[in-house]
Amino acid sequence: MFPGAQHLQNIHPLIVHFPIAFLMGAALLYVAAWLLKRERLAHSACVVLVLGALSLSVAVATGLYAEQGVMLALSVRDRLLEPHERAMLATSAICAVLTAWAVLARPFPTKGRWLFLSLLLVMVGVMAVGADFGGRMVYDYNAGGTACRQPIPFAK
Repeated sequence: MFPGAQHLQNIHPLIVHFPIAFLMGAALLYVAAWLLKRERLAHSACVVLVLGALSLSVAVATGLYAEQGVMLALSVRDRLLEPHERAMLATSAICAVLTAWAVLARPFPTKGRWLFLSLLLVMVGVMAVGADFGGRMVYDYNAGGTACRQPIPFAK
């Protein structure tokens, strides 16, 4: 049914884009809620943040599970995989704190709002750096499968 997926070594690449989209979306919604002073946007941002936290948990779990099976040279592991892992674990820790804070404050903290927004932007920045390391492993070193090397036949 999904011929491209047969080239994957694990399902991690199928999962990773969800937390990227959700967490960036949550950050944008929180900033918009703050700038526009719209509580409804903050409610939406909180829901999107929770979805981002859940999908990030799945992405981290599949990444840790897949780590040993990824075929990379040791030098590439040290230069790309280890920093990718550290950045995404840091993203998870920040995300867990922010999600708990948002859920308890329902939906947008009034005390420490600047700190909350700053941590949200730091989280997105750390996630972007970690995602860049992951993308470099996939596109520069074909981590995760042979799909990057296989020519795609044109349909007739």
